[in-house]
Amino acid sequence: MSGSAPSSRPRRALLAHAGVALSAIALPGLAARQAQAAVDPATLPEVKRTRAGLYLQAAEVPAFIAGRGGAARVLFLDIRTRAEAMYVGMADGVDALVPFVEHQELMTDWDQQRNIYRLEPVQDFVSEVNRRLREKGLGKNDPVVLICRSGDRSSRAANRLAEDDFTQMHSVVDGFEGDMSTDGRRSVNGWKNAGLPWSYKLDKAKMYFPR
Repeated sequence: MSGSAPSSRPRRALLAHAGVALSAIALPGLAARQAQAAVDPATLPEVKRTRAGLYLQAAEVPAFIAGRGGAARVLFLDIRTRAEAMYVGMADGVDALVPFVEHQELMTDWDQQRNIYRLEPVQDFVSEVNRRLREKGLGKNDPVVLICRSGDRSSRAANRLAEDDFTQMHSVVDGFEGDMSTDGRRSVNGWKNAGLPWSYKLDKAKMYFPR
């Protein structure tokens, strides 16, 4: 895979260079997963495709960040809701939580099509991404990695950022939890199922607060 570190470099050093703290977590089979071919857009459902056509699998993210100069040169954003971050956990190495959509404050309306409480667009999504970008000293031509639950919202967020002249929006197609299996669980792929490090412990400095 393009941008991967030499095979002789230990996996722990590779992920640390990418800004992902491993603690004492073992990642069996990670190198093999990262060596898989790039995502073929033809295999993606329409809802996961972006105009930019830049995609990553969750297992590829650490090596991708390392290959682009490390965490200092890539903006890695979790775009799920605040409740998801709090109750489902967050990937290690994420720079910030910037929700693309959020539940209504009182959660009074129901989405009949998706069978969930209605989600509304976050009006300051683009401005918040720009703020986080400036904090890292990066520009709109630098890589931005977007991760949601399973790759649907990250594709829409990438298209929204393209309208604001961002050029390298990489959507994580399997997201943090992964796709739904036939038994109704998200056990197919995704950050968690790849064995990558994550935590329920949140850093306030990375959290989203409406402005």
